[in-house]
Amino acid sequence: MNIHQSALPILIVAAPLFTSFVLPVLGWWKRAAVFPVTLAALAFCGGASIVAAREVLATGPIHYFLGGWAPPWGIEFRIDHLGVVMLLLLSFITFLVGIYSKRSIARELPEPDQEVPFYTVYLLLVSGLMGIVVTADMFNLYVFLEITSLSSYALIAVGGGVAVVSAFRYVILGTVGAAFYLLAVGYLYSVTGSLNMADLATILPDLYDSNAVRVGFACMVIGLSIKMALFPMHAWLPGAYSDAPSAVSALLAATTTKVAAYALVRVVFFVFEPRFSVEIIPVTALLSWMGAIAMIVGSTMAIAQSDLKRMLAYSSVAQIGYIVLGVSLANAMGLTAGLFHLINHSVMKACLFLVAGSIVYRTGLRKIHELRNLSAKMPWTAAAFSVVAFSMIGIPPTAGFFSKLYLILGAINAEQWVFVGVILLSSILALAYFVNVIRYMYLSPDKAETGTATTTGGQPVAIPEPQRDEAPVSMLVPMLILAVSVVLLGLFNGEIVSRFLDPVVPASFSR
Repeated sequence: MNIHQSALPILIVAAPLFTSFVLPVLGWWKRAAVFPVTLAALAFCGGASIVAAREVLATGPIHYFLGGWAPPWGIEFRIDHLGVVMLLLLSFITFLVGIYSKRSIARELPEPDQEVPFYTVYLLLVSGLMGIVVTADMFNLYVFLEITSLSSYALIAVGGGVAVVSAFRYVILGTVGAAFYLLAVGYLYSVTGSLNMADLATILPDLYDSNAVRVGFACMVIGLSIKMALFPMHAWLPGAYSDAPSAVSALLAATTTKVAAYALVRVVFFVFEPRFSVEIIPVTALLSWMGAIAMIVGSTMAIAQSDLKRMLAYSSVAQIGYIVLGVSLANAMGLTAGLFHLINHSVMKACLFLVAGSIVYRTGLRKIHELRNLSAKMPWTAAAFSVVAFSMIGIPPTAGFFSKLYLILGAINAEQWVFVGVILLSSILALAYFVNVIRYMYLSPDKAETGTATTTGGQPVAIPEPQRDEAPVSMLVPMLILAVSVVLLGLFNGEIVSRFLDPVVPASFSR
């Protein structure tokens, strides 16, 4: 068998990791260089991901053996079609949020001179995210999960005040999730003697009757479900997303739970055979109901919020439910829907949190009812929010419409009619809380507030309309790019699905 080997997988992980080690020294020597060097490292990840995508599409999966040791003895990094999608997505999001963060964190961080440690931890997080995607080793996956988690805790806590409490809550639950995952790795290694994913995929089918394998599988699903904040294991998410600095909220909402969902897909359908989680231990049936409940509970809680960022946080709980429901349908259309919604939600939620951050930056407002007539002051910001909100609701031709359409088709193919109803109900609930925000953004103030007033002499005097005061260009442009991307993902959904997602669907899935 001809294996395509390349150094791209290790370079994508190593570039941000080594740069994060350099930044503290660079900041001591020339602090002004920290931000451009950070962007250069992020841009390198993006460029390397594009090159990897071309190679994967042309020749198939890319492999890299650390230290020259071939698996299963050595640690393997691997990039396939799904991995390429995740790398492109992560590099795109982290680069745009990095540009946005320059002005945002300068305003929101409680202590001055925190730029250097912020970007150091930022790059550590990016390295962990990339590592989760490219690693083909179960224990190595744990290492990168923890690099990602520890970096996330620090980035949330840097906001100070109540954010520290939210970060501590995340630490507790994140540690529980990591413990479950590591325990699972121990169980599998004790039975198989291997940690390589491809090697495990060949060994495990003969051991499906083993109690150690079954317990290990259960622990792994629980651990990754906590990491991805699947209801009811979502308690860390609302506070973490709403209390963190806005750039951090956008970064975490768009990346950390998505890579955990990616890892879950890898384990459930590629390390273990699909029949194991569908027939032998029907965990997909349980996960599908948990996803459906998350969609309703998350949307209902979002309606009840008066704080914009907290509303978006609970919306994420619901959207994770969409991803899990699609994956758990265990058919080709359902898996495609879940993976495509993972991509869409990453872009959508990054944009929405950047919008929230821009509003805070310019107005200091977070309450939804305080956003009255925001479109007059920040028209482009309000427009970006509206476009992405339509996608979250599922209005064509945005990306959200197509992922929900695929999800409905997947539920119909599985003859799970109740889930069709849940999808439609959740979309109606999303319509309620997003239209409420848009209503305030575009609702003109009362005439008592603007229009005309009367002087002491009884003469009418016009009250001026609010002046336009958009966010700085470095914050506005990333938002607009993400908003446009939501539409482009919808228009080119067929190309994305056929070139990147269809090749990873297991052959045993019904189409």
